[in-house]
Amino acid sequence: MRIDLHTHSTASDGTDTPAELVRNAAAAGLDVVALTDHDTTRGYAEALAALPEGLTLVTGAELSCRIDGISMHMLAYLFDPAEPALLAERELVRDDRVPRARGMVAKLNELGVPVTWEQVARIAGEGSVGRPHVATALVELGVVPTVSDAFTPEWLADGGRAYAEKHETDPFEAIRLVKGAGGVTVFAHPAASKRGRTVPEAAIAELAAAGLDGIEVDHMDHDEPTRARLRGLAKELGLLVTGSSDYHGSRKTCALGEYTTDPEVYGEITRRATGAFPVPGTGGF
Repeated sequence: MRIDLHTHSTASDGTDTPAELVRNAAAAGLDVVALTDHDTTRGYAEALAALPEGLTLVTGAELSCRIDGISMHMLAYLFDPAEPALLAERELVRDDRVPRARGMVAKLNELGVPVTWEQVARIAGEGSVGRPHVATALVELGVVPTVSDAFTPEWLADGGRAYAEKHETDPFEAIRLVKGAGGVTVFAHPAASKRGRTVPEAAIAELAAAGLDGIEVDHMDHDEPTRARLRGLAKELGLLVTGSSDYHGSRKTCALGEYTTDPEVYGEITRRATGAFPVPGTGGF
């Protein structure tokens, strides 16, 4: 089985619609794909309606969190999307994305970059607006060559010249909320240092003690020594180890299925979840 547990659609900051995403996942030879848009579940219905035969969909989300001033992302799988407490928190985070993006536009204008809110809103479309949309605007203007090049201290990295904060959930609270909604939590790309400051291992140990289920180890932002270190940490803390592409369509260079999750780990995730269950495709439309 080929299992990719971290992808994004146009419901947040990917370039594939949810329907295109699941079709492309099947074409890439995946058996299981997780839809984990940022702080939203709006892509679920379209993805489920288009799900090809032979592909299983895991519903999820990537939650924006912050611990000790450090931004981090928490992958949440197979939770009940209608559970009130987690839904309210996701909406709080999502609603703060627009003023945050406007703040980044204002800072870029102060730096002499002629980006406009209308440009960023056009790029975001119906998705949850975020830094990748602002980064894409910088690419369109020729300020940086790629989206990844915008995530530097010079521009949009945490603490960068044009960075603006938004509401982010305390990760201990995120674990509690996801568990309360019957879901499973995995710390996304925990050592992606090029994105900014990373969470220290002591804090990861505290999150594990609070109920964190796993860490995403095999990821494009982790080199081989980093992966080896994270595998050791996961073993020490009793955490599951996942791998995934963090696919964003054409917005990033990673391909669907570039990194995958062991079927035994996937099985354990599904066993722990009670809020929702993987959905096998029946042919879509």
